[in-house]
Amino acid sequence: MRRRSPGAEPGAQKGSRIISVASGKGGVGKTNISINLALAYARLGKKVVVLDADLGLANVNVVLGVIPRYNLYHLIRHQKTMKEIIMDTSYGIQIVAGASGFAKIANLSEEERKGFIEELYELAAADIIIIDTSAGVSNNVLTFVAASDQVIIVTTPEPTAITDAYGIVKIIATEIDNLDLGLKLVVNRVKSVTEGRRVAERVINIAGQFLNLKIDYLGFVYDDALVHTAVVKQKPFMALDPKSKASICIDHIARRLENMDFKEGGGVSKFIRKFFGAQA
Repeated sequence: MRRRSPGAEPGAQKGSRIISVASGKGGVGKTNISINLALAYARLGKKVVVLDADLGLANVNVVLGVIPRYNLYHLIRHQKTMKEIIMDTSYGIQIVAGASGFAKIANLSEEERKGFIEELYELAAADIIIIDTSAGVSNNVLTFVAASDQVIIVTTPEPTAITDAYGIVKIIATEIDNLDLGLKLVVNRVKSVTEGRRVAERVINIAGQFLNLKIDYLGFVYDDALVHTAVVKQKPFMALDPKSKASICIDHIARRLENMDFKEGGGVSKFIRKFFGAQA
């Protein structure tokens, strides 16, 4: 079913900037990018919420080394409110934990749908909402992507990752009508600036040639040993060493994003309208 993004409301005021982070395959560092990008934004003085939308293998809390008492499952089931499940962290960001093993967000009952809408408005106070989607392309991923202001596709220099990055871009272009997303590309785990640019140009050129789709190269993240150390310690690498190569890359990406205009920035209310419009 084709997903249609409704037009902007006349006079809509810009509110929260909503950024979905997606990838064509697992293992490219998508969740790490999401979390550390959130920390970089927090360092810029922004109020940031990371929403773990990976409903199959939710792991934002794992990377942060925290154990949430409640998650999206409890919210959707009307067992808890957003205020009760949203979690403060010691890193200056808030998270909404995903519901591992729960994959029916695109098939909510009318009652669940109305309740979910009401609770999402609780996120409206955030300046930045980063949505960590599941890897690959599912109805859930496309629904979140269609409703976001900007979408970051994460890939690595591995040939399979590059192929899968183009694959998800192609499906986004095919499945979402009135595509007006700020599609961005981040190349993770690069050995050099040249390698990052080479990978990005490959994806961008193919998308432009075969899909007539513009993708912006947002930047790269160095293959930094600190990242592995941070994962093992269950702490964001931005927190372990803000001056590391990977941290500096993320900081540059956040500042670049912050300086970019984004269309239809109507905040959470517009996200909700587009989100459920995409499921129609």
